[in-house]
Amino acid sequence: MVRIMKPWTQSWPSEDRSGMPISSSKPSKWQLERSIPTLAVGAVILTAASMISVPRTVLATASTVAASNQRNMTSMPYPVFDSSLPMSFPGQYSKTQGLLNGVSTIILTTFLGLAACMVYAPKQFSRFLATIAPELPSEKVVEVERVVERIKPVNCTCHDTGKVTPENPEEASQGYVGDRSPPSTIEECQKLYKEQRAHELNDSELVEMTLRGTIPFHALEKSLSDPHRAVRIRRAVVSRTPGIHQTSTLESSLLPFEDYDFGRVFGSCAENVIGYMPIPVGVAGPITIDGTSVFLPMSTTEGALIASTSRGAKALNGGGGVTTVVTGNGMTRAPVVSFDDIKRAGAAKDFIDSPEGQEAVAKAFNSTSRFGRLQRVTTKLAGSSLYLRFKATTGDAMGMNMISKGVQEALTVLTRDCGFPDMNIVSLSGNFCTDKKPAPINWIDGRGKGIVAESVVPQEVVEKTLKCTVAGLVKLNVSKNLVGSSLAGSVGGNNAHAANIVTAIFLATGQDPAQTVGSSNCMTLMEETDNGDLRMSVSMPSIEVGTVGGGTVLEPQGAMLDLIGVRGSNDGQNAIGLAKAVAAGVLAGELSLCSALTVGALVESRKFLILCRRKTGIDTTTDMNHNRK
Repeated sequence: MVRIMKPWTQSWPSEDRSGMPISSSKPSKWQLERSIPTLAVGAVILTAASMISVPRTVLATASTVAASNQRNMTSMPYPVFDSSLPMSFPGQYSKTQGLLNGVSTIILTTFLGLAACMVYAPKQFSRFLATIAPELPSEKVVEVERVVERIKPVNCTCHDTGKVTPENPEEASQGYVGDRSPPSTIEECQKLYKEQRAHELNDSELVEMTLRGTIPFHALEKSLSDPHRAVRIRRAVVSRTPGIHQTSTLESSLLPFEDYDFGRVFGSCAENVIGYMPIPVGVAGPITIDGTSVFLPMSTTEGALIASTSRGAKALNGGGGVTTVVTGNGMTRAPVVSFDDIKRAGAAKDFIDSPEGQEAVAKAFNSTSRFGRLQRVTTKLAGSSLYLRFKATTGDAMGMNMISKGVQEALTVLTRDCGFPDMNIVSLSGNFCTDKKPAPINWIDGRGKGIVAESVVPQEVVEKTLKCTVAGLVKLNVSKNLVGSSLAGSVGGNNAHAANIVTAIFLATGQDPAQTVGSSNCMTLMEETDNGDLRMSVSMPSIEVGTVGGGTVLEPQGAMLDLIGVRGSNDGQNAIGLAKAVAAGVLAGELSLCSALTVGALVESRKFLILCRRKTGIDTTTDMNHNRK
């Protein structure tokens, strides 16, 4: 920005608009060259003024003092100036007074000379001041010409745009790219952005344009067509956002962003991305499910969870593994519509419940997808509001987007073609589904995949591997999972810790973590067989999973689906296979935890893990700041 600063009020800037410090560099060669004429002119004016003014002033002062002394001696009423008087200062007082008057005159003429310099060449005078006094007290700015704002470089690595980087290290360090050696102006950057050439801007310019709001914060990926660079710029913007000091360390934080395919994230999994969160992934098993042995990937930060599940899988394998059956397969969505009165609402309910209405709705719904197939619509009337619970298969997708599109089309047909133009769509989801909330309807009617998994564990395996008895396990299960959960008023919570395993597998395989609320509905049952073995089962009516879409498009999560053998589309069988793996993992986790509780080994197992860490030299209390060093 070209500005003339009042030297007595304006300081040289010490930081840029984003708060980043600007190093005070030495004056450049052209600055010194421009300052020489100004300095010369100022010196000439100052010398001339001093030669003219100082002698006359000193002479007049000395004469006045001498005359004053003579008047005091002769009691004359007025002093008389006599040029023939000797130019001497009789007495100490006259010498001091003359010296002070002379100094004050020199100071006055100096200011007159500086004023002449400012009037003669204000631009050069300002540059001269900048070279000799880069930091002056400041407050006001006097603009003497059109202000041209230029982007100040920030401390972030410039992206390779394919242009040649300047050979001058100073320019390269300031973020200049290509043939634009000086920083671009705001207008130039805005023009490039409007021409959809934002990718040609360097990092400094992109950060400044985003802070100004010219480039939308959420649209960096679209503007740059480079998701990885967009993440890097967004981290810089967050770190420099004024007024939010706690984010200033984001760029140097331990949140990683390198070596990640953000192209798969954009438009699918997350927005305003600033990195990714590494979570440890382990495997439990192998565990045999319907005759096939697989490892179960589990992503968690809870110590002992994977080890416990593996112990349970070992015990289940001792009895031949896990057997599963599918009890339900259908995702749900329940819009709410309203009418002017209950008669019209009742008429709509009767029509939709009829075979003709079910057929019309199913035809409209199925026309929106190759995979979505409506099974039925259940209706509930509440005053003049009508709730319609659609249930449909969705192939290998979890299916929320698919079924929502089908529901929208079905409601349009009901309004347009079925005689209900007065039907008002209140909400596409009326919470009668129910999604991501605990609800008895999901426990009773099911949602997603319904799976029951069972295994018979021989008595000797229970005693040898789990260190407990079959009778002890059965008694604990009744007291804890059945009676205890009933006393708590739990719905779908007749289990020890099904949500632990469900969440860990969901995170590892790219499922929606929020849907563990309904997917963890589980009843754990144990009984002793006639020959003393343990028969154990888990019933899970609402496992909401998919093997295509959502987080499954990310390569790490897709690799974990490959580990189970259920990645991609397979006429709905891969999603069912994943649901079976979840149920089998829950069965193993329930068995291991209940056996530990039976013998009072829960606390002891965690102590054992801590002891193992100490033996390996890992200090879990290490300060995070120490790890950054």
